Amino acid sequence: YGGNFPQITVRDWVRSEKLALEELGIRHIRCAIGPSIGGMQAIQWAVEFPEWVDRVIAMGATQLSALGLGLNHIQREVVKLDPEWRGGRYLLENTNPRRGLAVARMGAHITYLSDAALHRKFGRKFQDRANPTFSFDADFEVESYLRHQGISFVERFDANSYLYLTRAMDYFDLAADHDGVLAKAFHRTPTRFCVISFTSDWLFPTSESRAIVQALNAASAR
Repeated sequence: YGGNFPQITVRDWVRSEKLALEELGIRHIRCAIGPSIGGMQAIQWAVEFPEWVDRVIAMGATQLSALGLGLNHIQREVVKLDPEWRGGRYLLENTNPRRGLAVARMGAHITYLSDAALHRKFGRKFQDRANPTFSFDADFEVESYLRHQGISFVERFDANSYLYLTRAMDYFDLAADHDGVLAKAFHRTPTRFCVISFTSDWLFPTSESRAIVQALNAASAR
């Protein structure tokens, strides 16, 4: 299908997972747990099928702010600007937008680490050299680290999948599905929640996790 595959949402995944579980004879989930987009699915499970789920543990998983939407957009544009992407038809044309996907992943990886965390981990230390080369090579440890993250990611991930996954993250908005009131999404839910955030996370800031907790409290959820 390439770029012609229809756009999917977190809700679509959860509904398909329910069908798969029913086919396997499973009718109840003791705990739905996940980080990032997996946490979105865990929360969606409790909202969509609350009678199915006893507990939810969502780690760094919220709707995206304008900053998060912007960061995801830039990553997708980087992939699409790779001439090997071919409008998403790269498999049919025997190409692979490796460079675009690698750079996109470098940008994404930065969002998981705050400035303070990056400074503790790398500072301004040079990579395997005492002095700068005054070139555009990866002089600093942080540059080498990001390059490694990008290259290793390309070996195990598909570019189009990356586009569709990040777009599904963009569309995750429980409040929009409930008249703009997030608390309505959790109205009378029997599911117990544990919401975990990371202060270094740019994509899923603690303030957004706190909004979920406040909505749960407003809905008298646990």
